[in-house]
Amino acid sequence: MFLRNSLTDGVDAQLKALAGTEAAAPLLDFSSVEGHLVVTEKENPVGVDYFVAVYDPNQGDKMLALVGGRGGSPPVVPATLSLTEAQTDELQIKELTSADGEVAFRATVSVQPFEDGGLLYSQMVALPLNTVNRTIAQYLGIYSILALVILIAGAFATRFLVTLTFRSLGQVEATADLIAAGDLTQRMTDIEPKSTEVGRLKTAINAMLDRVDGALSQRDATVRQMRRFIGDASHELRTPLVTVRGYAELYRMGAVRGDEQVAQSMDRIEKEAIRMGVLVEDLLALARLDERRDVVIVPVDLRPVARDAALDVRAASPMRPVTVLDTTLMDPEPARESEVTTASEAKRRGTPPSAISRAGATLSMLRRRPKPMPATQANGGAAELPPIVPEPEPEGPVGALVPIVLGDENRIRQVVTNLLGNARRYSGDDSPIDLRIGVDSASRQGWIEVVDHGEGVPDQIKEKIFQRFWRADTSRTRETGGSGLGLSIVASIVEALHGTVGVVDTPGGGATFRVSFPLADAREAAEHASIPTQPIQRLTGLSG
Repeated sequence: MFLRNSLTDGVDAQLKALAGTEAAAPLLDFSSVEGHLVVTEKENPVGVDYFVAVYDPNQGDKMLALVGGRGGSPPVVPATLSLTEAQTDELQIKELTSADGEVAFRATVSVQPFEDGGLLYSQMVALPLNTVNRTIAQYLGIYSILALVILIAGAFATRFLVTLTFRSLGQVEATADLIAAGDLTQRMTDIEPKSTEVGRLKTAINAMLDRVDGALSQRDATVRQMRRFIGDASHELRTPLVTVRGYAELYRMGAVRGDEQVAQSMDRIEKEAIRMGVLVEDLLALARLDERRDVVIVPVDLRPVARDAALDVRAASPMRPVTVLDTTLMDPEPARESEVTTASEAKRRGTPPSAISRAGATLSMLRRRPKPMPATQANGGAAELPPIVPEPEPEGPVGALVPIVLGDENRIRQVVTNLLGNARRYSGDDSPIDLRIGVDSASRQGWIEVVDHGEGVPDQIKEKIFQRFWRADTSRTRETGGSGLGLSIVASIVEALHGTVGVVDTPGGGATFRVSFPLADAREAAEHASIPTQPIQRLTGLSG
């Protein structure tokens, strides 16, 4: 449309230029006879593309001649054209057609003088639009073919570029097929830059596969652990039940006779029932810890916890040396930190401790025990805690860090009791046990260590001893006692209190267990209780 308008404007400009001249002069000879204009065609006229009609106003404005056009179909022009009409419509463009209506023309009129006779005549010049139509047809043909070629070439080029750009999606498809077939170890290789969609897709798929693989591995591990847990629990409960059932059947069958045999049978039944009850209590404690029940977060001072635990060990094993070491003191003299070391000193001197010395140590320990921590406030928030740099106390100089942590005091005492029981079980009756207390200022945690000098823990099982029902003695003999739940309870409690537990070798032989809890100054008790529980960190190395 725009091209046709442009070409038509060109024809109109050319037409006006012709109308302003004597357009009929190359085709006709002009003469005047008695005041009338006479025209005759030239013998060898010049070939022109336009048509021209000449009108004589002195002869009734009739048309004298219509010539030109190289022999083509002439336009249908008016038979008469007055001088007045020619002057009025001079150089105004009109549209004409041929007699058969197939050819269109652009025409205009003008008034021209015949100088020899002093006459004026009117002429109408018409240009055919054949050239415009031919140009438009050629344009449509050429550009239609060109557009078709461009479309075909563009289609091939687009396919090539898309295939080239997304060729790595074939790897995604192949990897997805392998994963669908069950091979979850497949990953996307040849990772492209993350600035591309395919690169981001591969990175996201790899991350998703890692998460899925980790979740499946964790699920499989959980299923295996649950199966083992059920099997171990069934075995542990079956043994005392078989014993109780055996004695009951013997009594029913009359094989148990006499007061002495009955008393012995009842004693065995009672012991097995007690052992079974302890096992059930441990299982119940683990279930409660898994549900995060009965956990009350308050500030807890680790020093009285360690001293009370040491006194309990002294009461159960009077001849075992027990030492409480407070590393937060500037001058950590064991004898000055706790009178519980009386038995150890006596052992070093080669003389057994007397009952008076043990009673004196106990009384002195009770006198020097710190005051209990204030209870939580009525509104559920933590009570006011002592500052990190405390006031001078008899047990240490000004500026010593105080091992006051956030936790459940009963649970922490249970942790220490279980660790001490484990130390007593795997060390000799006269082997010393150390309780160390300290603060890690970098991680803002208070810790307590139970150090024994017994058999120690081999490196290959340090990660396994915190599993439920796991024991180094896989034959399930009860020579060392226990059901394999003590350390698992320790791990569950520490996990519930957002702490860490680890074990390393004691220099000279034995094992050192350390449990750490966040310091009370690090966060409020309510904030501590609302922290999502993370998987427990079982350390294989300790420092500080």
